[in-house]
Amino acid sequence: MEGFDYKSYDGLGIADLIKKKEIQPKEVLTEAIHTIEKHNPQLNAVINRFYEKAKKEAENVDINGTFAGVPMLLKDIAQEVQGEKITSGSRSLQTYRAKVDSEYVKQLRKTGALFVGQTNVPEFALMGITEPEYYGPTRNPWNLNHTPGGSSGGSAAAVASGMVPIAGANDGGGSIRIPGAYCGLFGIKPTRGRTPVGPNFARHWQGASVDHILSRTVRDSAAILDEIRIHEKYAAFYAPPFEGNYLQLVQEAPSSKWTIAFSVKSPLGNVIDNDCKEAVLKTAKLLESMGHQVVEVDVPVDGRKIAKSYLTMYFGEVAAGLAALEDVLGRKAKMADVESTTWMLGLVGKATSAEEFVLGIREWDKAAIQMEHFHETYDLLLTPTTASPPAKIGELEPSKSEQAALQFAGKLSLGRLMKKAGIVEQVAEKNLERTPFTQLANLTGQPAMTVPIHLTSDGLPVGVQFMAAKGREDLLFSLAGQLELTDDWVPVQSNPFYMKKE
Repeated sequence: MEGFDYKSYDGLGIADLIKKKEIQPKEVLTEAIHTIEKHNPQLNAVINRFYEKAKKEAENVDINGTFAGVPMLLKDIAQEVQGEKITSGSRSLQTYRAKVDSEYVKQLRKTGALFVGQTNVPEFALMGITEPEYYGPTRNPWNLNHTPGGSSGGSAAAVASGMVPIAGANDGGGSIRIPGAYCGLFGIKPTRGRTPVGPNFARHWQGASVDHILSRTVRDSAAILDEIRIHEKYAAFYAPPFEGNYLQLVQEAPSSKWTIAFSVKSPLGNVIDNDCKEAVLKTAKLLESMGHQVVEVDVPVDGRKIAKSYLTMYFGEVAAGLAALEDVLGRKAKMADVESTTWMLGLVGKATSAEEFVLGIREWDKAAIQMEHFHETYDLLLTPTTASPPAKIGELEPSKSEQAALQFAGKLSLGRLMKKAGIVEQVAEKNLERTPFTQLANLTGQPAMTVPIHLTSDGLPVGVQFMAAKGREDLLFSLAGQLELTDDWVPVQSNPFYMKKE
């Protein structure tokens, strides 16, 4: 297709051109590969490439697929492609090859999307920034000195820069919404149990983690969820059924007005950046102008208890993950196999009792019931997505003294002592204070989305988050489609990398 401007189309737009035979999948793939190779040296978003496999698959694309021939990147954790590396951002897994496609990947294949590679993640997806020691940091297309967030930071940077229109992501504590907010993208964490899990696991992070995508348009996200939502045999959880069509909801004007609660108070009680507050207040006024009823409220959940229960799960999952490395390495994992912070998190997990773990999960259930009652009065909850704009690269790394303490304690296996001293919890909470709003939806199982609604004076995106009751992605997509048509929606095309001419 002469004059084809690859970056100007979303996924559905590209698929439409292919179905009309105005362009061939291999031509689109060539453009995607060219764009990745042009931008990636500066962004470090893509760490594994599947180009040759994608070229072969482009020869036999089923043009009936919703995303027929659309180039897509997958995240380098949980989204396995048979025979390809899946390293979870860790040096310990550099020789591992996936034995089968994950269920998520199997469902995506049915859409006709072409997988062109994998995106960078923090080691084992443990951080809200993407700065693994093995691969190095991913940088934000809006400003290279800043993080794109994490753990789906590589996917966010790839989509925001125009490498691909959609990329795989997952969210166990905000890992779709945080990078979505920091890169000016749309991202929704679906209801627990809505998207495929397995075949190797029936739950990720006790059900807190859910797979979906990051996208530049709301309609691409809705169309993907229409295709992959499933009530499947491997899942440990069941999402309330939805018989409608998410894409249709995005494209139709809402038939009703909603009561929307909002809050700009941090669940942890820390200071919220003025830009993040402004984004919410501006959105509240916009919603009122649309006819919705908007009310400021206090969220009826103890934020510190939620944070503690989240960290208890987090420590336990790291310990279990390190233990599971034995199946890959053929021996028990050693400190040298992983980053020192990861090792220390695992030691604290080992020092965490089953009693603490169960009590933490009970807090999730309490919060879920509290939020169900909340949504009997309020259709949606609006908050900042994050408490601050994107940090600078390296800003959230442990200090030299913290790093020395972690290494010393790690070598001596002083997990119980470090847990008692609270040093690891302090490092973890320092990161959580920048992103205290996203974990609640993961623990209660609710759907939540980030929408790009504000830029700081420095030109960095910050998003606003909406949460709905379990199973009500329909409300979120309907509202997002409405907001996307307003002048307040920040166009991702205005970032420096997206605007670069070929």
